Amino acid sequence: MLEAYGKLINRPTQTGGKMYDKFFIYVPIEVARDSAFPFKANEKVKVKIDIDNKQVIIRKNDTTTKNLRV
Repeated sequence: MLEAYGKLINRPTQTGGKMYDKFFIYVPIEVARDSAFPFKANEKVKVKIDIDNKQVIIRKNDTTTKNLRV
């Protein structure tokens, strides 16, 4: 498994006169260009918080999921 350090970035955005936080996860280029990397640019993904293991899980978007908040 290829591994490198990424970064969580907050880019506050003003919409309708209010400021909102907008978070991005930076994936290092050596990970994103690896042939095993499962995502494409601008692809929608499912993000899940695993509270027990203190992890963020990012998966391919499952369009059949009914209770997904977007």
